[in-house]
Amino acid sequence: MPDAPAASDAPDAAAPRPRRRGRTALLIVGAAVLGLVAGTCGGYLVQADRAPTKLPPLSQPTLPQGRGDGPEPLSAAQDRQVKTGGDLRKLLLKMPRGAKKAEWVPDDGWIDLAAYAERFDKPRVAFPNLVGEEFRRAAETSWKVGRTYSVEIELVQFRQVDSISAEDANSDAQYWADEKDHSHSWNIPGTGDGMAYVHDRPDTKPGYLPLYSAEAHAWRGDIAMEIWIYDSKPIPKKTIIDVAKRQMEQL
Repeated sequence: MPDAPAASDAPDAAAPRPRRRGRTALLIVGAAVLGLVAGTCGGYLVQADRAPTKLPPLSQPTLPQGRGDGPEPLSAAQDRQVKTGGDLRKLLLKMPRGAKKAEWVPDDGWIDLAAYAERFDKPRVAFPNLVGEEFRRAAETSWKVGRTYSVEIELVQFRQVDSISAEDANSDAQYWADEKDHSHSWNIPGTGDGMAYVHDRPDTKPGYLPLYSAEAHAWRGDIAMEIWIYDSKPIPKKTIIDVAKRQMEQL
């Protein structure tokens, strides 16, 4: 039996989820996928051993039709569930001309639950929290321009059966962004409570260039948006707000 988590690592419902780290290596876990495939195969075998169920007759009584004109159904372009229920990666911003795909992005653009939890400073706390928040899936794109400038965008989608988890995730991300010293923040136009942050104090390490960062967090429906920009020089307010605004327009 694995060791119980330390008291300091236990989830606290009253506190925000652990702090999201910056760029980290991705962790690919195949056990959950293999378990899903095995369970599906077992279900087919059980069904194959059962006697066929008699179907009802095809002829059914004719139901009376309602009178009057009902509301017109939404088109695929208007129905947001159609838009966000498809390939989430298609809602990500396209890589700008002249940029190169970042090497740390998964080839297929998807981030599974385990990999996403590893991006927090306390993965053992983040993983069960994300399960409780009804994490559904996450998609990512990232690119580099020149030697030092990079952009990372993540769209995290929740099932939202019991709570508005996308809004909660956005609030937690903004909580930690506000905790950083030497930072400035602004509202992202058109998002209500979306916020963009520029951090003036760089991360420094002997022998390396300084690393400045900016981030943006907003949500719409069942999707939380996270954007991170890094460079060796201070990042302008206009840069992070422009990327965030264009990404939210995609949603």
